[in-house]
Amino acid sequence: MSVRSVLIYGNPILRLKAQPVTEFGPELKRLVQDMLDTVAVEDGVGLAAPQIGESVRVIVLYLRPENQDPFFLPIINPELLESGGESEFEEGCLSVPDIRETVTRPEWIRFRYQDLEGKWEEVRWEGLMARVVQHEWDHLDGILFVDRISVAKRALLAGKLKQMAREQ
Repeated sequence: MSVRSVLIYGNPILRLKAQPVTEFGPELKRLVQDMLDTVAVEDGVGLAAPQIGESVRVIVLYLRPENQDPFFLPIINPELLESGGESEFEEGCLSVPDIRETVTRPEWIRFRYQDLEGKWEEVRWEGLMARVVQHEWDHLDGILFVDRISVAKRALLAGKLKQMAREQ
């Protein structure tokens, strides 16, 4: 088990556009395992590689449906194909601790991604699965969920966010 530190708001790596994965070998598998270990210990539902300091296009999901085993899924080099609808939901983030705000996102998405072997998969998800993927996907483009809230709400959080950034 290799749990990595989660970067916090203010760390410049969180604002970079992550690079595509081109090598599907042992290093990628190690990174994904580190991410799964980290998200499980942190009690999150998803994690993007930039959140642990690796600026590559890798996401892991860690969902724990009631009365079922946890669901782990690595998503590499995701590409949005289609989205629709609109949904509001209160989000939080391991990289922006102690802040939760309502974010509007598409209700469903259709996208493709590569698995750990580099094979392309295509899926259509809605609801929580779509939301978690979109939230983590934003990290791959240097976007945090607080960037998606209203200017007024962001202004109310400005002091807290500045303090977080100063502590980096």
